[in-house]
Amino acid sequence: MPRYALLEHTGAPDDPSGCHYDLLLEDGDHCRAWRLPHRPAAGEAAQAAVELAPHRLVWLTPRSAAVSGGRGWARGIAHGHYAGALPREAKAPVIVRLLDGALEGWLRLESGCCVLERCTTPTGNAP
Repeated sequence: MPRYALLEHTGAPDDPSGCHYDLLLEDGDHCRAWRLPHRPAAGEAAQAAVELAPHRLVWLTPRSAAVSGGRGWARGIAHGHYAGALPREAKAPVIVRLLDGALEGWLRLESGCCVLERCTTPTGNAP
């Protein structure tokens, strides 16, 4: 079963706020990743999501470490598994179910936004 992780990322030189969150979804031999300004919570409003370059699988395990290239510090704050398939098309919506860990619910990433829904079925088309 594929894994997910949420990292708290501080000290990134390109982040004027000083702290953001990296949401990672396992995709074969790497992770697809998105930068979020806030920790996602089920039932809260959608937030901006910026797709990042692929991340290494090592970030899916609970850890805290310096980010390579002097890009700050990352600390894993949520880890678990998800159900669903990631689309191959770069701009296609991502809809997966976070099954366990600190985040649970339907995760939707589309049009530069991220939302975590607590309902039993996602809005719009089901995966």
